[in-house]
Amino acid sequence: ANCWLATASQMSRDLINMIHELLLALSGYPGTIFTWNKRTGLQVSQDLPFLHPSETSVLNRLSKLGSDYIRFTEFIEQHTGHVHQQEHHTNQPSQTGLHGIYLRAFCTGLDSILQPYRQALLDLEQEFLGDPHLTISHVNYKLDQFQLLFPSVMVVVETIKSQKIHGCQILETVYKHSCGGLPPVRMALEKILAVCHGVMYKQLAAWMLHGLLLDQSEEFFVKQGPSAGGAAANQEEDEEDLGLGGLSGKQLRELQDLRLIEEENMLAPSLQQFSLRTEMLPSYIPIRVAEKILFVGESVQMFENHNHSPSRAGSILKHQEDLFAADLHRLKQQPLFSLVDFENLIDRIRSTVAEHLWTLMVEESDLLEQLKIIKDFYLLGRGELYQVFIDLAQHMLKTPPTAVTEHDVNVAFQQAAHKVLLDDDNLLPLLHLTVDYQGKDGKEATGPRDGATPPQDTSPREVPPTGWAALGLTYKVQWPLHILFTPAVLEKYNVVFRYLLSVRRVQSQLQHCWALQMQRKHLKSSQTDAVKWRLRNHMAFLIDNLQYYLQVDVLESQFSQLLQQINSTRDFESIRLAHDHFLSNLLAQSFILLKPVPVTHSK
Repeated sequence: ANCWLATASQMSRDLINMIHELLLALSGYPGTIFTWNKRTGLQVSQDLPFLHPSETSVLNRLSKLGSDYIRFTEFIEQHTGHVHQQEHHTNQPSQTGLHGIYLRAFCTGLDSILQPYRQALLDLEQEFLGDPHLTISHVNYKLDQFQLLFPSVMVVVETIKSQKIHGCQILETVYKHSCGGLPPVRMALEKILAVCHGVMYKQLAAWMLHGLLLDQSEEFFVKQGPSAGGAAANQEEDEEDLGLGGLSGKQLRELQDLRLIEEENMLAPSLQQFSLRTEMLPSYIPIRVAEKILFVGESVQMFENHNHSPSRAGSILKHQEDLFAADLHRLKQQPLFSLVDFENLIDRIRSTVAEHLWTLMVEESDLLEQLKIIKDFYLLGRGELYQVFIDLAQHMLKTPPTAVTEHDVNVAFQQAAHKVLLDDDNLLPLLHLTVDYQGKDGKEATGPRDGATPPQDTSPREVPPTGWAALGLTYKVQWPLHILFTPAVLEKYNVVFRYLLSVRRVQSQLQHCWALQMQRKHLKSSQTDAVKWRLRNHMAFLIDNLQYYLQVDVLESQFSQLLQQINSTRDFESIRLAHDHFLSNLLAQSFILLKPVPVTHSK
């Protein structure tokens, strides 16, 4: 009997020691009874005589919690450099390539949801000190609340590690896993998401209120540089009729491109371009909201970097930066993300910026006058000027251009302006005719003239057959109108300019033929002359009607609609959209986008 009592007493002491070691192992400190294996995790030693098989089963269940906790703490220390425990194994630097402030925020949130688990272990330790005879089942009961939580959170951690989730993509990953039906899992992941949103709100505040893109690791959904394009996403729209003169989606994109230089290659160094990094945008933030964020940041950034007369322009946010910063901070403090509140604040900031830009452009920079200049010179509104210019420059531009052609053409342009009494000393220096000829790229490698279009590429190009084919017009756009009249927009105007000038030249030459015909009408004519006269008459009828259609039905009609839309709004984005539609309609309705009709030669 004494031997049995001694054995029972020893087993009781072993059990108490085992429970203390269990609590240590669950806290991340394995020992001899609970050993750590990198592949299998915590394991219970198999040669313990005082354990019943059912107790072994419960310990194995608890060991899975300890294994998850150890892996959580390893992940946190690996990516933040600190944790609430001493390292129990060899510390190795990160080998996964994961990095960034969103990952650190995720680790901070993960550490915060582990705090209740640590507190539960601390409470169990206190209970066992007060009552050493508590059982393993009691430990299992106290920690049962984490049996659902830890495996679900481990799935998120493993997803981030295996797929190398980066930046704002972490928001999307956590959000998707938080949409399950288990309340403890949902609440824990929402807590992590709130911490990660704190980083996003800080980036939003820097971008929207100060024009600063604080994104060293390319984690934000706004980036500096051009958009990567969305050809795959737009494939289904390729053949969809968009209602613009029968244009399909594919044709409209060609209209926007015009197979010209992409806008990012044409931007002056002083004008940076930003775009959306759509793969980083969480699904619960619509693309329309992201575009508003992009617009606000671009506008503020432009003001911060290029506003040379702050006393005249003032603050683009109307000195409401502190108010908007407080609103963003209030959203940051909310435990759950509210798209309604978020979009309402973004709309308020965007409206403030858009209205200020409207005032600056329409009232202070006289946008309507600038549009009239564009119409007069790019769209040949000053027809008498170009009629005189065609007569003066015909002999210069009918042959392939040379190095001196551009200078001679600009002299002729100035002479034509003087002949039609266009002597505006402030306007003419802003206009410059360019002639692209073979070899010009190498000679102008140091950089293009201000406002001029850089060469489309560095590959050898065909020699223009005539100077007319190489003619272009540049205009020095004044700040801040450069955000509306970008180099890409001016290049599209150049396409229309060359087209309208060619129509005007053909019309002028046909009129010259008519003058020659009138001079020779008293002479005896042959059957061949009659055919020529009829041909000239038919060609003149076509060109005269085309010219009338272009100038009246297209240019004047679209321009009056543009002015009406500008005067009916106080929103800059509406102006930009109206101007884009105006330019698109010009290109579409002028037949510029139509493919040439193949010429068939009859035998």
